[in-house]
Amino acid sequence: MSDANDHVKAWIGREETIRDSLGLTPARLLAATLDDRQARFETGDAVPVCWQWLYFLPAAPQGEIGPDGHPKRGGFLPPVELPQRMFAGAEITVHAPLRFGLPAERRGIIRDVTPKTGKSGPLVFVTVDYEFHQDGRHCLTERQSIVYKDAGRPQAAGGEAGATPSFGASWSRRINPDPVLLFRFSALTFNSHRIHYDRPYATEVEHYPDLVVHGPLIAVCLADLLRVEAGRPLSFFKFRAEAPLFVTAPFEVVGRAAGEAGAELKAVGPGGVTAMSASAIFA
Repeated sequence: MSDANDHVKAWIGREETIRDSLGLTPARLLAATLDDRQARFETGDAVPVCWQWLYFLPAAPQGEIGPDGHPKRGGFLPPVELPQRMFAGAEITVHAPLRFGLPAERRGIIRDVTPKTGKSGPLVFVTVDYEFHQDGRHCLTERQSIVYKDAGRPQAAGGEAGATPSFGASWSRRINPDPVLLFRFSALTFNSHRIHYDRPYATEVEHYPDLVVHGPLIAVCLADLLRVEAGRPLSFFKFRAEAPLFVTAPFEVVGRAAGEAGAELKAVGPGGVTAMSASAIFA
């Protein structure tokens, strides 16, 4: 095990640079996917926080796709042997907004690879730092946390969503994560992880009760709740995944003010369980 750990730790410091033109079409399609009929994006407008995930997409050839639908490991990300991969959270700092329609660059570096042992068995945490540059400016800093783990026992899907009354939400929205929504988001982010569209794979191989809602999709819904309801740009957004959500039931995204300059948010799944928590600071 130590030899395997040493092998994946050798990926610390590995770098990747991707350039993109930040065209308007992906943003307009995401707005349609989120059923936002008011959004009007034009060249030069600020890219909403989390919408940078529509861009800088790694273009792995079909012959380099692994059995889970992700690119085979050992490229930019380390060759971790554990079968399940989860986008566990991120911190995004906005120094200056990215702008639609202008060339930009994302520079990534593997900051840390940490093997651990949890209640469910071995885990590997991978920390990836990204810097986004445009027009000579450092616009965004994003730190992502990715977790690899063993496929667990089959999980229960749960029932209806319900927000905990004690949260005192000022803003809320109900999301129906049907297979069409998941498919459209997978297509927009070029995410071919099979747990989001291949039900037999999700249930029989990774032992989920049904198709899994993307962690980034939940985070986009949380940040977008602030964009639509609060109407204020963000200087910081942080989220952490706490439990998976599935296509078997709707979920709620809820938020409330935290002082004059911030907000707290949750994605609430069946039984009032918090699936994702988040915090934000307004610019």
